Amino acid sequence: MVYYRGSIIQPDFMFSKLKQFKDLRHQAKQVQNVLKDVVVHADADHGKVQVVMDGNQQVMGIEIDPDHLRTEKRDELQKHLAEAINSAIRKSQIEAAKILKQTPGLNLPSGLG
Repeated sequence: MVYYRGSIIQPDFMFSKLKQFKDLRHQAKQVQNVLKDVVVHADADHGKVQVVMDGNQQVMGIEIDPDHLRTEKRDELQKHLAEAINSAIRKSQIEAAKILKQTPGLNLPSGLG
């Protein structure tokens, strides 16, 4: 028997919790594998700054209109790049939420799925 804070913890209970943790970790890896195949596109300034991101929120590519690369447009480029990246993150989160809702046996706390 194991004691924790004065209470007896049965070994079967501990092994059950360890198995649940292992199962949850396995499910998380499966979801990550599915999300890596999700691709979202986002843009800013009417398509002059574009970002491509996967479902794990890894930036796969950035395209910038050559006109935005001029030194005097640096601040504008930084603003539009941030807008496009943030938009891509939001889109990838929406896609991830859809996938999580469709994942059977994934018991998420309320508000997360």
